[in-house]
Amino acid sequence: MSKLHLKNIQKNYGATAVVNDLSLELRQGELVTLLGPSGCGKTTTLRMIAGFIELTAGSIEMNGQAISGAGRTVPPEHRGMSMIFQSYAIWPNMTVAENVGFGLNVRRTPADETKRRVGEMLEVVHLSHLAHRYPAELSGGQQQRVALARAMVVRPEVLLLDEPLSNLDANLREEMANEIRRLNDEFRFTTVYVTHDQSEAMTISDRIAVLNLGRLEQIDTPWNLYNRPLTPFVAGFIGRTNLVGARLHAGQVVLDGWQGTVPLQQDDAVGDRTGARVSIRPQSLYLNDGAPAGAGTLPMGPVSVVSRTYLGEYWDYVVQPVGGGETLKVHAPPSSVLEIGHQSQLSVDPRGVAVVS
Repeated sequence: MSKLHLKNIQKNYGATAVVNDLSLELRQGELVTLLGPSGCGKTTTLRMIAGFIELTAGSIEMNGQAISGAGRTVPPEHRGMSMIFQSYAIWPNMTVAENVGFGLNVRRTPADETKRRVGEMLEVVHLSHLAHRYPAELSGGQQQRVALARAMVVRPEVLLLDEPLSNLDANLREEMANEIRRLNDEFRFTTVYVTHDQSEAMTISDRIAVLNLGRLEQIDTPWNLYNRPLTPFVAGFIGRTNLVGARLHAGQVVLDGWQGTVPLQQDDAVGDRTGARVSIRPQSLYLNDGAPAGAGTLPMGPVSVVSRTYLGEYWDYVVQPVGGGETLKVHAPPSSVLEIGHQSQLSVDPRGVAVVS
């Protein structure tokens, strides 16, 4: 039995479906991220799970029991869930320890048990030495840890996080994403996490549900989403990619404007057709002046460098077939310094090629 089951849920505002026929199952202890651009319906979905927004259609079940749907809507406070908001929402007039213990006090937990559980949770989030400070005396990362501790100390059945790291700088976001993953591994809460940041989602998630215009495009592990995207939107939203027109014939991909063919991967088994689109990751392309292509790569023909950008960890080149055709983005190591107009031979690793439409 799934821990949390969203069945064909929908939310309309007037004639607009903000969330449209969305189905999703979460297992006990799983961390699933709702990922997508602004306006894709991810926060609305989270708030429907929490009980803050009523469904237009469909149902939500927890432990096999309906908590939202026709004829039954369990109030938020009776769902056994904790939610962490983007703004943290910690009380400025309470100390760290008082903030963390707030939910236990509301539940009328005995004082000695509250003290013990608050102390244990502060140890877990490395805030014991700040127990008597107030929020104004804390950094953004420390305030985020307080919000996490307060949400987890009540031992929720489901933990909901709505873009909790968006107010932090890049380095602190990375640190806190790793912290959230560590805490999930330790406590095994069933967690729904909302973000628009792809790298954040890849860092913390067991699975990622990619939403677009209120619909679920694909749900899968981070590795599968990146390497085996099913739609052009997923391929373009998860990392950088090249979307290239192609013809599929006899188990081979014939790329428009390029020499040679690329064999279809086993999970891309489809019939012959024209007008296909394929995703090719920049790091799966090699210039003979750059990193060694390695075994299993296939030639694609001569190319000319159209533009280049140095990004520290790699060069981002844009190349074009010498005879003309679609351009491709290629990543090359920092030592591979090629001038604009330089001609080279391009090759591809077939494992980085996926049919997306």
